[in-house]
Amino acid sequence: MTDRLQIAFAQLNQTMGDLRGNADAMLAARAKQPADLVVTCELSLIGYPPEDLVLKPSLVRAAEAELQRMAEATGDGGPAMLVGSVLAEDGKLHNAMALLDGGKIAAWTRKHELPNYGVFDEKRVFAPGPLPGPLAFRGVRLGVPICEDIWFPDVCECLAETGAEILLVPNGSPYELDKDDKRLSLAAMRVAETGLPLAYLNRVGGQDEIVFDGASFVMNADRRIAVQLPDWEERVTLTTWVRTAQGWVCEEGHKHRLDPYPEDIYHAMQIGLADYVNRNRFPGVVLGLSGGIDSALSAAVAVDALGADRVWCVMMSSRFTSEDSLDDAAECARMLGCRLDTIPIEPAVEAFDAMLAPVFEGKARDITEENIQSRIRGLTLMALSNKFGHMLLTTGNKSEMSVGYATIYGDMAGGYSVLKDAYKTTVFALSRWRNANRPKLALGPDGPVMPERVITKPPTAELRENQKDQDLLPPYEVLDPILTGLVEEELSVAEIVARGFDRETVARIERLLYVAEYKRRQSPPGVKIGVRNFGRDRRYPITNAFRTS
Repeated sequence: MTDRLQIAFAQLNQTMGDLRGNADAMLAARAKQPADLVVTCELSLIGYPPEDLVLKPSLVRAAEAELQRMAEATGDGGPAMLVGSVLAEDGKLHNAMALLDGGKIAAWTRKHELPNYGVFDEKRVFAPGPLPGPLAFRGVRLGVPICEDIWFPDVCECLAETGAEILLVPNGSPYELDKDDKRLSLAAMRVAETGLPLAYLNRVGGQDEIVFDGASFVMNADRRIAVQLPDWEERVTLTTWVRTAQGWVCEEGHKHRLDPYPEDIYHAMQIGLADYVNRNRFPGVVLGLSGGIDSALSAAVAVDALGADRVWCVMMSSRFTSEDSLDDAAECARMLGCRLDTIPIEPAVEAFDAMLAPVFEGKARDITEENIQSRIRGLTLMALSNKFGHMLLTTGNKSEMSVGYATIYGDMAGGYSVLKDAYKTTVFALSRWRNANRPKLALGPDGPVMPERVITKPPTAELRENQKDQDLLPPYEVLDPILTGLVEEELSVAEIVARGFDRETVARIERLLYVAEYKRRQSPPGVKIGVRNFGRDRRYPITNAFRTS
């Protein structure tokens, strides 16, 4: 029986489906650690969440081969490893953790609680394992509840009752607002119930719409944090554990500061975009830079994520574009250090006017002509994307997408959107924050990244004379709380009115929200920020007659 353990926690950024690369990264982390055990995250060999990819028999076979290679590497007398992978057993697939030790797969433990809500759909692909017992490791009984297993008491209770001495929790826990506090509260509940110390290990990096923030930690049985890993950064941290009369205790280590709001959102956007662009092998991004706040913030995030040399901005001016917008776009590009080209769209607008004139004869100009301008811009940007290979970054925010204040095949065209889950008021907060701060890991410049006027001037699409967003929408400080109630909280019109909002306004916003569903189905993916992003979290029917007003 040992009275001292050294456990290394590998908070890594793994690539979906890159089994050899993921395995090599874990083995490299192991090689640098004078540890007894190296712990990795949930499904660390495959990536998370694998969705239907894990149903491919060829992937399962390849994972088995890589895991065996990793197991053989532990025959050198160095650290054992806990590795997340898929286990095929009796015709079923399990989300499982393998203990690799002494050159072999020494033991498996299977995930019992399978999440099937929000972004998770594990019951579609995995079978639940039985309530687990602890793994015997060098005289210590290790409980290994996997991610969702600690969100309910049964698994940890079973582990404690069957002799577990330490809880090691491998996770694939996506970022969302206020998640740090939720994780700490949850861990404290399980620690209080079991009397056992708990190590919470989470991955970092982006996977399509989801981004993982890391922020792994160790909580001793007295519910005090002994070690706090950073958020957003890869880190392999060695911890020392000592057996005492009261049980195992993790010695105090470094406690990193975690991001407050809105810094956490900015980093989510930055990391999510970087991994999406780089792993899909785009040379960079192209976006329309209008002189407005949404495109300015999108450009800033892109430069911080990819570097100024990989961000191509285009001002597509029309007769409605103000001199202020031209100046602000130029200044924004200068401050960011990225390329800016100006491509006037008026020749194309005139061509469309002439082409459609015989059919439109007798009809007054309306939103149709406004949408044509937006679609010309989308077509222009897609042409640049096709010709040069840059991914088109869309710049619409959640407020606009909620109420359909966006043009399908126009400003909605593109491959990714960093603002998709950010309400307009959040966009203002992020822009002010970035002008005063340089994010960690950023490739962009110090100092402000957009003119102050971009933040303070009234938002406008500039598709007609003297147009302002508030011509059609309530002020964003009114609109966004209404949308939060309708989308994030699933409240009725009456419940939102009870908070002090005008009934007619709330009912109108609810109607706009529902009728815009078809547009959102055709929008590009974007970074998940809140608890109900459009897409993976919130799946509404397009044809829907239900209203609460």
